[in-house]
Amino acid sequence: MPVAQASSAPQKALEKLGLTRDIDLALHLPLRYEDETRLVKLCDAREGEPAQIEAVVTACEVVYRPRRQLMVTVDDGSDTCVLRFFSFYPSQQKALAVGQRLRIRGDLKGGFLGWQMVHPTYKPAGGELPTALTPVYPTVAGLPQAYLRKAVLGGLARADVSDTFPPGVTDTLQPLVWALREALTFLHHPTPAVSLATLEDHSHPAWQRLKAEELLAQQLSQLQSKREHDVLRAPQLAARAGGLHEQLLAALPFSLTAAQRRVGEEIARDLARAVPMHRLLQGDVGSGKTIVAALAAAIAIDAGWQCALMAPTEILAEQHFRKLIGWLEPLLAPRGLRVAWLTGSQRKKERGEMLALIESGEAALVVGTHAVIQEQVRFKRLALAIIDEQHRFGVAQRLALRAKMNEEGQTPAIGSQSEVCAQREPHLLMMSATPIPRTLAMSYYADLDVSIIDELPPGRTPVVTKLIADDRRDEVIERIRAQVALGRQVYWVCPLIEESEALDLTNATATHEALSAALPGVVVGLLHSRMPVPEKKAVMQLFTGGHMGVLVSTTVIEVGVDVPNASLMVIEHAERFGLSQLHQLRGRVGRGAAASACVLLYARGDSGKLGETARARLKAMAETADGFEIARRDLEIRGPGEFLGARQSGAPLLRFADLALDVQLLDWARQLAPLMLDRHPQLAERHLARWLGGKSEYLKA
Repeated sequence: MPVAQASSAPQKALEKLGLTRDIDLALHLPLRYEDETRLVKLCDAREGEPAQIEAVVTACEVVYRPRRQLMVTVDDGSDTCVLRFFSFYPSQQKALAVGQRLRIRGDLKGGFLGWQMVHPTYKPAGGELPTALTPVYPTVAGLPQAYLRKAVLGGLARADVSDTFPPGVTDTLQPLVWALREALTFLHHPTPAVSLATLEDHSHPAWQRLKAEELLAQQLSQLQSKREHDVLRAPQLAARAGGLHEQLLAALPFSLTAAQRRVGEEIARDLARAVPMHRLLQGDVGSGKTIVAALAAAIAIDAGWQCALMAPTEILAEQHFRKLIGWLEPLLAPRGLRVAWLTGSQRKKERGEMLALIESGEAALVVGTHAVIQEQVRFKRLALAIIDEQHRFGVAQRLALRAKMNEEGQTPAIGSQSEVCAQREPHLLMMSATPIPRTLAMSYYADLDVSIIDELPPGRTPVVTKLIADDRRDEVIERIRAQVALGRQVYWVCPLIEESEALDLTNATATHEALSAALPGVVVGLLHSRMPVPEKKAVMQLFTGGHMGVLVSTTVIEVGVDVPNASLMVIEHAERFGLSQLHQLRGRVGRGAAASACVLLYARGDSGKLGETARARLKAMAETADGFEIARRDLEIRGPGEFLGARQSGAPLLRFADLALDVQLLDWARQLAPLMLDRHPQLAERHLARWLGGKSEYLKA
């Protein structure tokens, strides 16, 4: 291989890790450390602990029992140790030849045959011992630790890590007495005297400095995004007396809850302003977010504009479409307006008709999947974009929907402000049934206004949650038989569609066959994402119409499916699901007046026990049905990543800070961010460039 090609492989691996700038390398911190600063004698070593010894090879042979391996015996003058290599090359046998004196590091195991190490690291003995702990960095294939260590050291030496905090700020918080360069140098090469525990739990002052810097960068970016957003212009959509908004309220067959009314008023106030609304609507499963969205759409349509509602799956989009057609179409038809439906699976003729309705403006409301943002979709005058389950969409998709307003050919409605045509954006309402804990909202959604529907409509029955081991499956099937006999319906959710060698999970197809055999006379349906769309629709129509007793499904039914007659949810291999996903699935039952239950069927695994994380998730599900408490526990168990979806386009902006633990630092960063932007804009700009590079754009979605 040419030298140029050989040297480019690690470079490509660095790029894969996102290490393209010197500051990126400087901020690429170790996962853990190895102590190579001292040698121990085998006679003084402790079993189970890593040890570094210097010893002479006294034997080296390849043995074949119980499997092929290289066995090397070494003697350090106080005792002997056997080194075992199950994967090795001829060159290693040469380096480990009898008589060689080596420096060896690995985990020591004792036993009947004495000390041994499996696949230790080694090198020729001699030379001075390091004076600092050896860092072990996160890496990828093709990027050895030695190369990465050298690259990081070079990046740290070259990077500009001068202080970007305003004068006097470091006096307000004790950890900030460490300068950034001092903190980074220490974290890359800590002294042996340091407590490893404070490095591992990130409580050391050097870590605190890094976390403060990172949180400040995030808060600056969010605040800057909010200020940029506040100078944009949007159509002013005021609800008028006797208008479509009031007509829809009067036509509804139910009354709004106090929380729905309060949130509806917050949204109406936003729509009446010339600044684009940028609001996140949170509400637990079944709290009635769709009608709030419909009322917002009614205000926009009444003002002569179009509204788009985008959902992540066809099932959820169709659920919205049916509800919105029922509520709005009777009120829109006399005005010559329609509700349009747009998905990727539509036939060409139907799709063409919908595109024409949207472009002409006759389609006042457009409901669909990601097909809504495709290039050929042209709105006449889009003023309101509603995104449901917003965390399920990527950044590019959300930005594309907002960009639809600025396409050529859009015409302002009669009576709209002329400045709308300058830098304009549609009002944006994002909805989520995954409640977000306060600290997460303070951090990741500081640029959004948040509305919360914190009560359920009357008539919703509490769902009893039961944890049942997989070996009691027959009891669960008997419970299903009893529910179906009472005229009720049942969901059975499986995590996989077909057999997988990697995961020993019962698949949906096999479960469907087993339940069909166990429940003669009961219609058992099957639904999964790989089925053709017409087939999916047919299955769902049978279930929603009450003609199917049991629906075996993958997580396709996680959101949006509303069947009040369904009173039992069985989730197979519940230990494999995330907590928010389990909560969403449980929300599919208890939507009617019948007493409802959710059975979390779990497998104990080879050890006969559940893993710690799985046990914590299932315990949380059994103990509470409150979505916000579920969210708080979920944040504790697995961190903020999955709450945020693709908000950072796959590059989490918080690598070091822990929102559950670093509330004091977060509060400090929130207070400092506006002061920096107002009084020290150049320092703020340098700080953002250092930490975010080009990623801050993604926060605007």
